[in-house]
Amino acid sequence: MPEARAAVSVVVVNWNAGDALAACLASLAADGDPAREVVLVDNASSDGSTGVVRARYPGLRVIETGGNLGFAAGANRGAAVARGEVLVFVNPDARVLPGAIARLVDTLQHVPGAGIAGGGLLDERGRWQPAWARFAPLPHLFLDTTLGRAAERFRRAPHRVDWVYGTFMAVRRDLFEQLGGFDAGYFLYGEDLDLCDRAARLGARTIFVPAARAVHGPNVSARQRFGAGREAAVVRGEMRFYAERRGPAVLRLFQAAAVCKFGVKAVLAGALGRRAAAATYARVVRACLAGGSVGGERLPDVAS
Repeated sequence: MPEARAAVSVVVVNWNAGDALAACLASLAADGDPAREVVLVDNASSDGSTGVVRARYPGLRVIETGGNLGFAAGANRGAAVARGEVLVFVNPDARVLPGAIARLVDTLQHVPGAGIAGGGLLDERGRWQPAWARFAPLPHLFLDTTLGRAAERFRRAPHRVDWVYGTFMAVRRDLFEQLGGFDAGYFLYGEDLDLCDRAARLGARTIFVPAARAVHGPNVSARQRFGAGREAAVVRGEMRFYAERRGPAVLRLFQAAAVCKFGVKAVLAGALGRRAAAATYARVVRACLAGGSVGGERLPDVAS
């Protein structure tokens, strides 16, 4: 008799994702599992997007948080009411392709020691996007690049990685609860890295499943929140991780290497007349060099 597939809850955290949210929910409905629960967490959206999908999908569970809690805290709210044995987190600007969720769930059921599974990502034109990365700061900065990931584009079989992006990821509920969920100290960016690191410390494996694909749009909510400082916000989330999980020496190594990398990119972009790109890279450099906050997030104090 075939093994029963685990019950699944999909959690989507929305903040002003507009039409992208409707497309996300439509992709989940088209995936065709009537037993699959979908929980939509609304972080006080003001664009009417949650109202549109609530009317379109009467069985949708909607959690109103009353404020913009960020992704980590919002995802935890959704997970707290979800009933599934597997929790699947999907960004509101992502559309899952048919069978993708089932592939992630099957991986968690059949790969020994698997606790987290992440899916492959494509952009709106069908081009490959990165969906996993390394823990160590130097490999992350210098190998998790377009060139450094060239061979990754051709891998098809599931394989173990350090961490997967929270854009489209599945987590065993028992593991998620054991970890206490996402660290709500991360508003956006870094919480997926942190979760996979804590899971690894418990002996749980993170598996990347290239065939479980989602189409990832243009970061609708994040660009509203951070504007041109989105890339700097990403790096600040990573700095928080290194400060809290690796200590001051590793944090300083990351900062120094990131300043070199993005400083060079800023100079080259400026020389080529790419002013917007140069300004973006310069913001990343400033985020690495300075204290304070980006988009309301403050890096935790780290003893020297």
